[in-house]
Amino acid sequence: MTGDERTTEVEPTLRSYGISVEAVEGGDPLELTYMTAFPGREVHHGEIGRALNALIDRAEADAWDPVRVEATVVRSPGDVLGTWHAEAAWFEALIGYEISETEFSTRVLETLTHADGEADGSAADGEPAEAGDGEPAEAGDEA
Repeated sequence: MTGDERTTEVEPTLRSYGISVEAVEGGDPLELTYMTAFPGREVHHGEIGRALNALIDRAEADAWDPVRVEATVVRSPGDVLGTWHAEAAWFEALIGYEISETEFSTRVLETLTHADGEADGSAADGEPAEAGDGEPAEAGDEA
């Protein structure tokens, strides 16, 4: 399977994980734009997790070669809610059991920014961003 074929298969995989893909551009970085099912004021962390799990599962099955992923989350076409990214090395470290799922999630959430310019890596009250399960993520936590 060529790199282009691997990228072509990313979109249906993301859709199977409940991600409403608007656009996916292969290469390095992989540029993903998806419409959120939660068009509030903040990007939904669980939705980020589903997108990442789709990519992680493909990488673990040797069906996708990890590259930097740059995601744009939209409420509707042209109405950007926020952005996040994940580095290729983070995927590789996770798959190689060098970092935990919690550490991977924390790294991604630290890149999250909202269209209003506010970064999600630290909340307004100075607390770290929460990782998926409602508990603040600690760098040493195991998944």
